[in-house]
Amino acid sequence: MNRQILIVAAMLAGWSFGAGAQTLKPGLWEVSNNMKTSSGEMEKGMAQMQAQMAAMTPEQRKMMEGMMAKQGVGVASGAGAGGPGAMLVKMCITKEMAERNEIGSREGDCKSSYSPRTGNTMKYSFTCANPPSSGQGEFTFLGPEAYRSKMTMTSTRQGKPEKMDMDGQGKWLSVDCGSIKPMSAKK
Repeated sequence: MNRQILIVAAMLAGWSFGAGAQTLKPGLWEVSNNMKTSSGEMEKGMAQMQAQMAAMTPEQRKMMEGMMAKQGVGVASGAGAGGPGAMLVKMCITKEMAERNEIGSREGDCKSSYSPRTGNTMKYSFTCANPPSSGQGEFTFLGPEAYRSKMTMTSTRQGKPEKMDMDGQGKWLSVDCGSIKPMSAKK
């Protein structure tokens, strides 16, 4: 499975929650993202990952999902993932994480800034040193159990500039995170 795609999944899941931590409920969340890149390479890689997951035996898939759950990420495969460019991630958010605004992984050595919330909307921007990237986005909060998001990111892939647009949504599933462990935040 493509490690870069898994890292991007963790980063996107983390970004998807960072801004609204104090208004969203702790527990198990499902985050769906639909991404389009200027090169189309991310979509191809995600389609390969989904095909590899679908081709695994039930035992292999269970083992892979278990390893990912210990890292704080559950990724859907096959029809549930939504096709090329789509990613469905489940993640666990503890009450303490939400209170400290430490949601998701801090992979990528990133710095974020958030504008004050206006109504149900909050805008943000970020820059990352590793992998080098930057972007901006917006959250639209639909209550404590749901939100929509949009993000545009620019980066370099194999020495060439690449742009990624992402539309996403998150929905709270339950208080119990089951086998999905909270993602650890780097200090």
